[in-house]
Amino acid sequence: MSMTTTPASPRQVERPENELLAHLTDNDLDLLTPIFDTWAGEEGHVLFEPGDRVDYTYFPCASSAVSLRVMFADGSNVETCLIGREGAVGGIVSEGHLPAFTQSVVQIPGHFLRVRTARLEEAKEASARIRNLFTRYADCLLSQVFQATACNASHSIEQRTAKWIVSALARSGGDTVPLTQEQLGGMLGVGRSYVNRVMGNWQSEGVVDWRRGSVIVRDLPSLREKQCGCNSAVASHFATVLSEVNTGGGGS
Repeated sequence: MSMTTTPASPRQVERPENELLAHLTDNDLDLLTPIFDTWAGEEGHVLFEPGDRVDYTYFPCASSAVSLRVMFADGSNVETCLIGREGAVGGIVSEGHLPAFTQSVVQIPGHFLRVRTARLEEAKEASARIRNLFTRYADCLLSQVFQATACNASHSIEQRTAKWIVSALARSGGDTVPLTQEQLGGMLGVGRSYVNRVMGNWQSEGVVDWRRGSVIVRDLPSLREKQCGCNSAVASHFATVLSEVNTGGGGS
């Protein structure tokens, strides 16, 4: 009696909810999956303080996001960038032995993939594609910081506020961002009175509402019109640099 054999179905590899890792092949993810653990980040949790050894690398997933902030001697701080599912935090290029320069704080709570930075280095040594991806992402992160520096020097408080809220919404996927006026003012490097004026005007226009430490966006198209073009410039650079990982720029 002849027997027919059903062809084996292709192996399914669970794809992480992190867009940076989505650039990797299944074989590369096979190297990383066993060394990842899941971690729940609560709002306000500090991942690193300036000077801390960076023992872990964090990959925000889905709607979670981390704020990188430069700290000043008087205790104030200014945000340099917001990192969500498009990126990673800590030990991106170095082996993690160098100290952190910024304070890294969970801004939007959610789940993360976490890996010991030393183990990530081993995976980078085993795969040229993983190594190339993180080198390229370091370039992208630097462009984000450069753009933020130029934005802070050249654009109005209104433009910068709109840019930040739109950026946070793109990561959260909803219409609400957990944020107080004091927090927003601190991250933008301006006094609370400036934030009150901007948000008060937008609230009267029906663009946003403040409610219990959260900003709720009622009219996203109008808010987008108020922002500067910095988000678009950074997103375009990300798309160009990281797309080459999948076109022969970093084979395993």
